Amino acid sequence: MQQSAVPELAHTHTRPIHWVATATAVAGVIALSSVLQPNSATAAQTAGPETKSTHATAPDPAGVHFPITCGPVKAVVREKATGDLDGDGSPETVAVVHCDSAMGTPPDGVYVLTHAAAGGKPRLVATLVDPKDGNTVSDFSVKDGAVLATLFGYSSKDTPRCCPDVKDSVKWQWKNGAFVRSTPAGAQSV
Repeated sequence: MQQSAVPELAHTHTRPIHWVATATAVAGVIALSSVLQPNSATAAQTAGPETKSTHATAPDPAGVHFPITCGPVKAVVREKATGDLDGDGSPETVAVVHCDSAMGTPPDGVYVLTHAAAGGKPRLVATLVDPKDGNTVSDFSVKDGAVLATLFGYSSKDTPRCCPDVKDSVKWQWKNGAFVRSTPAGAQSV
């Protein structure tokens, strides 16, 4: 057996004090990170100087009847984002809606709202994701006039509802009078 040319180093053997020091350092980092948080992000776009709309604010989805069947529970807006999707200078609101279920993960619907004429309630103009398809929505945003999201779904009726096995990154943009669905550049499906 060959002897090492370097003497045995004392710091290579762990002792209880090393574990205490490590635990204290980790606790300090966690405590500091919970105190120092970045500002909240928003999905709203700011209007530029070219805005020609009389509507300064985006439609509020509160009180809108969404085409989702929830039985004895009510539909809730889980997320919303705003932006000018059709290029008219007036912001639209995109809402992710699902049934207010006490258990499980109910499927989401994604709906586009615009201002109503003469100050009425906002008008639902498009359904981007139908809750009947069974998808849930993640990573939802409105950016540069497009709606971006990740959809989680199921490859068959035999797939347990707890465990979506299909992931799809999607993008919707207003083109020629309709929302066109595509896959964003660089996105990969699983």
